Amino acid sequence: MAVITNFGVPVDNSATTLMPKLQYRFRVTFQGFASETKDVTQNVISSSRPNLTHEEVVIDSYNSKMYLAGKHTWEPITVVFRDDMSSKVIKAIGNQLNKQVDHADQASAISGSAYKFGMQIETLDGNNTSPVVFDTWDLAGCFITQVQYGDLNYADSTMVQVTMTIRYDQAAHLMGGDGADDALSNGSATLGTNGSTGVTGVGGATGGPPGT
Repeated sequence: MAVITNFGVPVDNSATTLMPKLQYRFRVTFQGFASETKDVTQNVISSSRPNLTHEEVVIDSYNSKMYLAGKHTWEPITVVFRDDMSSKVIKAIGNQLNKQVDHADQASAISGSAYKFGMQIETLDGNNTSPVVFDTWDLAGCFITQVQYGDLNYADSTMVQVTMTIRYDQAAHLMGGDGADDALSNGSATLGTNGSTGVTGVGGATGGPPGT
């Protein structure tokens, strides 16, 4: 276990602090995307991670109220890319958008499985050859809801960026590294790449969020 010794809050006669994960050590990969995604992965600048919100169910009872967890919503994530000179990133994004809706012919896919994709957001240890994966967000049933192609400016030498917003059906948080491959609920999760398969074995439920 990685620790920082001699610092931290003393607990049980020990004042060590666990080594934190670092924001810049991560990797985003895609499965079932319209084009080859190696270049897409290598041009990622930043990525948000999933947020989960539960509706509140209010139970009025005599002198008080009780609250229960209602339906859940996985909030969209945002991935920012460099717009490379070979245009590989915007070509891949454009091909994926065309799978969702052919804007030229005004034709859309007949089902979600025809265009939805999977993706993983991994936290790494920083090794360039054989990185250790600390944890993975595994997202299923993904599709693009918005693409911002960035601005151009004669007075600015900043690189051009492309921002992609992604909605997804389900997410599972998997623990990796240090010999652990369990989901947060101590189950296992298998997510399909096209949205046809949900979470399996997470909290004993199929198709539910972690911990349900």
